[in-house]
Amino acid sequence: MGHTCRGTINLATATITVDDACNFVISNGGAQTYHLKASSEVERQRWITALELAKAKAARMQAESGETRKTPLQSALQTLGSKVEDLSTCNDLISKHGSALQRSLSELDSLRLTGEAGDKIRQVTERATLFRITSNAMINACRDFLTLAQGHSKRWQKALQAERDQRVRLEETLEQLAKQHNHLERAFRGAAQANATTDNKSAAGPGKGEASDEDDDNEFFDAVEEAPEFITVPADPHFHKSPLAMNQESLSQELVPLKKRRARIPDKPNYSLNLWSIMKNCIGKELSKIPMPVNFNEPISMLQRLSEDLEYHELLDKASKCQSSLEQMCYVAAFSVSSYSTTVHRTGKPFNPLLGETFELDRRRESGYRSLCEQVSHHPPAAAHHVISERGWTLRQEITVASKFRGKYLSIMPLGTIHAIFEKGNNHYTWKKVTTTVHNIIVGKLWIDQSGEIDVVNHTTGDRCHLKFAPYSYFSRDVARKVTGVVMDKNGKAHYVLSGTWDEKMEFSRVMQSSRGGENGTEGKQKTVYQTLKAREVWRRNPLPEGAETTYYFTALALTLNEPEEGVAPTDSRMRPDQRLMEDGRWEEANAEKQRLEEKQRSASHESYQALWFERSEDHTTGEQVHIYKGGYWEAKERSNWEGCPDIF
Repeated sequence: MGHTCRGTINLATATITVDDACNFVISNGGAQTYHLKASSEVERQRWITALELAKAKAARMQAESGETRKTPLQSALQTLGSKVEDLSTCNDLISKHGSALQRSLSELDSLRLTGEAGDKIRQVTERATLFRITSNAMINACRDFLTLAQGHSKRWQKALQAERDQRVRLEETLEQLAKQHNHLERAFRGAAQANATTDNKSAAGPGKGEASDEDDDNEFFDAVEEAPEFITVPADPHFHKSPLAMNQESLSQELVPLKKRRARIPDKPNYSLNLWSIMKNCIGKELSKIPMPVNFNEPISMLQRLSEDLEYHELLDKASKCQSSLEQMCYVAAFSVSSYSTTVHRTGKPFNPLLGETFELDRRRESGYRSLCEQVSHHPPAAAHHVISERGWTLRQEITVASKFRGKYLSIMPLGTIHAIFEKGNNHYTWKKVTTTVHNIIVGKLWIDQSGEIDVVNHTTGDRCHLKFAPYSYFSRDVARKVTGVVMDKNGKAHYVLSGTWDEKMEFSRVMQSSRGGENGTEGKQKTVYQTLKAREVWRRNPLPEGAETTYYFTALALTLNEPEEGVAPTDSRMRPDQRLMEDGRWEEANAEKQRLEEKQRSASHESYQALWFERSEDHTTGEQVHIYKGGYWEAKERSNWEGCPDIF
């Protein structure tokens, strides 16, 4: 081919594949891949046919022009080959003439000449024999040398081709950098226009925002707009030859549930309520001490809400199979983010658990794990949670929720540490939760935001992942609900970069090289530039069930949490009467029952209370005093022996 534009794919060597009914892919097997979409399946087939015909024609033209268009290396190889043939011909001639000379001398020797003439003939015969032997040795040495040169010439040709490919990759990398530079220039020029149009935005709350130009190429992303900590650029495409092995199929789909779970609950009634008359006397008070009607609740308890963290348990299943602790960290970090995806539309408040209330979630048949929660403290309210999986991991946590009502918004601060322990490698991870904020409590549409930072730490290897949840900003041009993070080893070297949103998906990229970039705005700090491979999706949010807007925006898992089950403890949240009445739509009765239960709990003495299934002890990893599962619950369930359970309902 002659000179072509960057990004051109040679049809003669291209691969054309069909993706689905309307999509097809053209690739050169390397750095260039184009995903094309036709308007219909018929049009897609017409394109495929035309491209295949053009590919065949290009291949023929390339074959015809290949004879007259040879590289200097090919010409040199052809010359060397002709020299080998010449030497072989010379070898044959020398052998032929040498043999004839030897015969002639033998004939002279047979004449039995005497005297000086006979001695001369014998001397000439010996020299001719030596000459023939030497000539044959020389010819054989030349042949061996040229054969070896021909063998090495293939390696030289491959090395030359590798250099050409490297040059092409460098050109493509420069092209990508030029595109990024152009995008940044356009973003800067459009900043003034964007600021001028922000006054037209709705004050009802943030949406997901329109897709920016960055969405056209997932190989580029920035951190928080105000103070970006790092940027990424694509690494050399030859690193893609050994991509990180991932299995994107959900492990939870490998097993078919033996029990059919419910997929619907009664629709939420439309009851009016004077919110201000209740909230005006509650400003500054602890949320758990405010007498709230069930109108503000959703029909599940805080223990059940805590169990919703297992919505994407398959991330931990995949993490347990990882060979590398750094790769495992990516899945654990994605799991820590995924627990917030269920909160994006969930503005209802869970029921505060009563002291001694429990909740079990046995999913061994479906998903290989079983979970137990218990309310272990009343003041401050604290819940202990323990999950064990047959797929090689254990999850435990003790969470205390501190919340404050600030008039316009409600801040919820979960306090406590989450532990994930894997049998393979004995890796022990810990992290904490970020702050949840509910906006527009008094006026406007309620909406939820997550903000703060999470440090996921592997206490076995010293690996660490720092995640940053960007708070929503009215004036920000960045994607709403954005999360960024970097996975580092114990020496502080970055190995993976994570990015995404806490309500939709997370991706990660392997870091091939890092360097310091330019200064970061007014702070004068240098940003870290990470050269990464192409981003790969590690987690994506499951779609909500149909009609979720009338069922409290519950996920498929949340719809099953309060489903009645036989054999559970009498303290289980499914047995709570006010919660059951609310789910059935009988809110007035639920309010009366809720008040009765709260009065019963306040009248009971809690000074010497001891948790039934958890015991308080020092955590050897963090040094905190926490409640750890001591066992016995599942054994009691098998025996149907609940004699030690308190009467709380």
